[in-house]
Amino acid sequence: RCSTGFKFGLWKVKGGSLDVHPTEKALIVQYEVEATILGEMGEPMVGERKECQKIIRLKSLNVNTDIASLAQKVVEECRLIHPSKLPEVEQLLFYLQNCRKPGNEKHSSRDFISFEGMELDQEANINSIDDYVELLYEEIPEKVKGATLILHLARNSGNLKDLMQNKTALGALARVLREDWKQSVDLTTTIISVFFCFSSFSQFHMLVTHYKVGALCMNIIEHELMKYDLWQDELQKKKQNQNAKKEHEKALRKYQGLLTKQEQLLQVGLYLLLNLAEDTWTELKMRNKNIVQTLVKTLERQDEELLLVVVTFLKKLSVFMENKNDMAETNAVMKLARLLSSDHKDLLNNTLRLLLNLSFDTGIRSQMVQAGLIPKLSSLLADESQRQLCMCILYHISMDDRFKSMFAYTDCIPQLMKMLFVCGESHTDKKLISFCINLAANKKNAQVICEGNGLKMLMNRGLKPKDVFFMKMIRNLSQHDGPTKSLFIDYVGDLAAQVVGEEKEDYVIECLGTLANLTIPDLDWDLVLKEYNLVPYLKDHLKPGSAEDDLILEMVILIGTVSTDDSCAVTMAKSGIIPTLIDLLNVQQQDDEFVCQIIYVFYQMVFHQATRDVIIKETDVPAYLIDLMHDQNAEIRKVCHNTLDIIAEHDAAWWGRVQSEKFRWHNSQWLEMVEGRAVADDGDPFGYGDDGDPLAYIDDGDPFTRYGNILERPDLFYSAVNGTISPEVFTDYLNGDVGQAGGFPDR
Repeated sequence: RCSTGFKFGLWKVKGGSLDVHPTEKALIVQYEVEATILGEMGEPMVGERKECQKIIRLKSLNVNTDIASLAQKVVEECRLIHPSKLPEVEQLLFYLQNCRKPGNEKHSSRDFISFEGMELDQEANINSIDDYVELLYEEIPEKVKGATLILHLARNSGNLKDLMQNKTALGALARVLREDWKQSVDLTTTIISVFFCFSSFSQFHMLVTHYKVGALCMNIIEHELMKYDLWQDELQKKKQNQNAKKEHEKALRKYQGLLTKQEQLLQVGLYLLLNLAEDTWTELKMRNKNIVQTLVKTLERQDEELLLVVVTFLKKLSVFMENKNDMAETNAVMKLARLLSSDHKDLLNNTLRLLLNLSFDTGIRSQMVQAGLIPKLSSLLADESQRQLCMCILYHISMDDRFKSMFAYTDCIPQLMKMLFVCGESHTDKKLISFCINLAANKKNAQVICEGNGLKMLMNRGLKPKDVFFMKMIRNLSQHDGPTKSLFIDYVGDLAAQVVGEEKEDYVIECLGTLANLTIPDLDWDLVLKEYNLVPYLKDHLKPGSAEDDLILEMVILIGTVSTDDSCAVTMAKSGIIPTLIDLLNVQQQDDEFVCQIIYVFYQMVFHQATRDVIIKETDVPAYLIDLMHDQNAEIRKVCHNTLDIIAEHDAAWWGRVQSEKFRWHNSQWLEMVEGRAVADDGDPFGYGDDGDPLAYIDDGDPFTRYGNILERPDLFYSAVNGTISPEVFTDYLNGDVGQAGGFPDR
């Protein structure tokens, strides 16, 4: 109890967020302390809250540390961390274990960039900040020194909050940058580096934006790129002057020094802009100032660290369609192509990720092919660390039929086949097999794939584990005419056995599709149908609703393939499959693919005498074909016409009907006019009929058959009235009786 009258104090600790230390291997625990003083009666009198943090240093953490055990120990010893946050602690420890050391050469966008001119002969002290600010009001050398001292303070993230509160220092830095950036590259680079330290943390972005450093950086970078072009022109002129060789060498050395400093400036400036681009609106402002064009132009440089910043920035921008279109217009792919030969792993990885983002665009894929990326990416498949990215880009390129054949002239397919069979039967890389499926759709690629024991190994993987993806690839291989298709004769029996005995419909669909592709003259389909009892299977599963539509469609295609054989066609006709196909045609009449394939079966069957007679005399197939002669689908019309031509050639009755139907369709407008005239000649000039009803003359049947066969009505073509010539006159003229008949009528 206190003498002041207060009873006691109550302390309450509330846990907060976890994070990693920016410079050390340590965890930072944010928590809140709430202190409440209670009165004599226990009522709260005074309350106060304070945000605190605890740093847990992990000196023993190294690459061999057991993360799970260490995380458990941290949670047990630190009461500020709730046991439910154990997975988060493990994740943070894993990050600390694998993050790059400060001395590593390669860095991420959050790492600080060191450059020449940062060295000092004195140690910076936060308490002397006012003295450093005073130097910013002196001449250029003193300004550089003052800015460098402030930069050394800013490199320690613990000083950023103090620097942020010193508006005088930040205001002076922004003013000097705005006024003197053209005077000294070192001064400009140093001041931008100070603001870069702030931009590495999202909470300080508003500070950098407040002083308009981002907009100023854009102007500085554009100016430096213009200077670079001028340097290039000047060097080129001196190089062409044969009398000024020494002067050219001197200018070249000077140029190299200037170029090094300029690239340091560009690197830190672009890093700062990249950090600020986390905000979408800020990124939009950059795009309006042509940031994409600026970055693409910078891709011409040779410095790999600068290129890493540029490519990383472009990768971030490429997720938006407008930026992607700008990259396509500036032909960025041509400049990125040379970076694929770089030994800088981070640069290569980011370049591939950028190309992957761009490869979703069809036009940019064309640019990639023109830039020669297919052989370059194919050679990178051997690098396991870059393999997945390369494979995804090549997969996108392989989606375009125009470029599939180009893979046959690289070492891509042999590498893919090797990777395909290295994978165990229990695990198939979906990206890899999908890529192979695309490539197998090209005839030249199929020949390369099937070389040696390629097809045999694929069939083993497709048949034994019953892998659907491998069977899709095999199906694509089987569609190509030539030597590749003949290799499948040895596997027809295996495929037919899978169709009858397998229950997985996806797998059966691929097996049926493969069999349907095997239009091989030497293949005895009749023997296959009988040996594996396929006819009853096909008949049972062809009934509408008995299976999935995709499966039924593949069966129809297979029937069309086997019907090229005379004996098979007879077997199919005798089995009663034709009525089943007609029923299926009625059910699937809205599906053009179904209709076309069923008609193609009829087309194959009418080639054979036995099945042709069955179709003409015992089924309604010709009538259905006549109805489909004028379908909107061009392929359906073509198959119908060809089938009906064969029927008409062998059956006189159908010949007249087919020709009449073709004539009616071709002259439909003229026939409508003629029918109207015929009605008027009957004494009903308006065609109203006997009861005066204008619709009474319309018949429910075919309007063209109301007056019989139109081709047998010459009175609709000729008339003996008004001096015109009837057909009989021409007959008499040919017989030599025209004079006896009275000659031609006088006009």
